[in-house]
Amino acid sequence: MKVLRKPQYWESLQAIEDYIAHDNPLAASDLWLGIDEQVSLLADPNFPRRPGRVAGTLELVVHPNYVVILEQSPHTVTVLEVLHVAMKYP
Repeated sequence: MKVLRKPQYWESLQAIEDYIAHDNPLAASDLWLGIDEQVSLLADPNFPRRPGRVAGTLELVVHPNYVVILEQSPHTVTVLEVLHVAMKYP
């Protein structure tokens, strides 16, 4: 399965890293890499994901504080963005 990352995913991931880097640059970098590594694992159709809160989406819990929003077709996973769990969504 192919994993496509939308620009909004990269933008939200960068915003998270920038915020955390103010206090701890190493932790920010580690979080970025950890989230994107898990997103790469979505190529495996058996890698766990849960039904999304918006119809037609799925969610990947990548950290106790962050969730990745995605859409899936038979051959492609499209990663939309990363959200902090405290954010009101949808």
